[in-house]
Amino acid sequence: MVKQKKNYKKLFQNYNNFEHENKPKLKIMKKLLLLSLVLAFTANLNAQTIDKKWGLGLGIGAYGTIENGQIGFMPELYLSRYLSPRLDLMLKGDVGVFRTNLENNLDLVNPFLNLRFKLADESKNLRPYLFAGPGFLADNGVSAFNFDLGLGTKYYMSQSTAFYMEAGYIRGLESTDNEGITGRENLWKATLGLEFDFGKTKDSDMDGVSDNKDKCPDTPAGVAVDKNGCPLDKDGDGVADYLDDCPTIAGLTSLKGCPDADGDGVADKDDKCPDTPKGVKVDAFGCPLDSDKDGVIDSLDKSPDTPDGIDVDKDGRPVDTDGDGVADYLDKCPTVAGPKENNGCPVIEEAALEAVSPEMTIEPVYFDYDKSNILPVEKAKIEKLVKLLKSNDTYSVDLTGNADSKGEEEYNMKLSERRINSVVKAITNSGVKAARISKQKPLGETKPVATNDTEEGRALNRRVTFEVIKTK
Repeated sequence: MVKQKKNYKKLFQNYNNFEHENKPKLKIMKKLLLLSLVLAFTANLNAQTIDKKWGLGLGIGAYGTIENGQIGFMPELYLSRYLSPRLDLMLKGDVGVFRTNLENNLDLVNPFLNLRFKLADESKNLRPYLFAGPGFLADNGVSAFNFDLGLGTKYYMSQSTAFYMEAGYIRGLESTDNEGITGRENLWKATLGLEFDFGKTKDSDMDGVSDNKDKCPDTPAGVAVDKNGCPLDKDGDGVADYLDDCPTIAGLTSLKGCPDADGDGVADKDDKCPDTPKGVKVDAFGCPLDSDKDGVIDSLDKSPDTPDGIDVDKDGRPVDTDGDGVADYLDKCPTVAGPKENNGCPVIEEAALEAVSPEMTIEPVYFDYDKSNILPVEKAKIEKLVKLLKSNDTYSVDLTGNADSKGEEEYNMKLSERRINSVVKAITNSGVKAARISKQKPLGETKPVATNDTEEGRALNRRVTFEVIKTK
């Protein structure tokens, strides 16, 4: 650099000759500079894709000449503008100061218009890059176009502040006279610094993710979101946590994100019968539907409309003790078969009946309080009835059951029916066919034969009576 100063005039003349000789090359560099300026002008068209569109860099480093090995300090300032996810445009200014005995230590000023090619996306903290671009060098009164290229990296310490370091090569236009004096030198440089990003960021739904990056820009206020601005979905079932009734277990959209293991349409958390077989209709609690509440689920119930409180068999059909096709709750003679038209009782022509002589009358069978079992002392009366029926095939018998007035009327009606059934069973067990018992009529407490105000009277009312009929 000292020789340059002593031969300044001659060097300047050499530079002019060099510029004339390299005019085509200079035209190419001017076109590159013009292209860079056009990119800078159009940067605003692309800058809407990120949050912080601008970056201001402040750095300091070292540079040196390749030819003579001189080393100096290099303060650096640049302004960058986002162009695309891979490119930034940078207007950079380098100032070189040599530690020599030069009268003016400000050795060079070199602005550049660089393109920065980013090798990592914005999700990374460490973002390496390449850079290159045309520049304009002013050095001790001599100026010319040049260019630089290099590599660097940024490390983001926060959303808008990054530490950067880079190393580069500056290629100058060279001119050498007959004495070997170089008019432009090639340089290398290394720089450390900080970059500060700035620019207005819009966040319409106030979820902390800018509109530029927000894939769910209409998220309700206060809802936690991921890095893309979409509501969190921890279990990944497609139902956002703030709408998910089971946010930690993957489930169905139709059940607000809750699973349904047995596929009955009731979420497991509400399902009281979680192992219901597939295809079985269920109630609101996930249990097999039993419309008539008879204890047999609808899918197995052959009579799903049975009235409430009626005893049913394993198939859900009302019990039909005598098998005549008339359910017991509708059968007036539930233990003796008969046609439906006669309420389940055998049909006996009135004209074919005549009363048995009074001496053949069978005394009533009496029962203990609230009991339907036959007392040993009463069995002789049934034996007499059986003997009479067996003595003549034309005989049949009607039964009526009775109770005292203690207890509820409905209960007493059922109690008198149970008493009839006990007697019928005793008769048929003795070899008399059930068809010869023509009528069974429970009367409950409606037909007392004595007062219910005394124990003696109530004992007489707890009975089953017989009427022997002879068929002509």
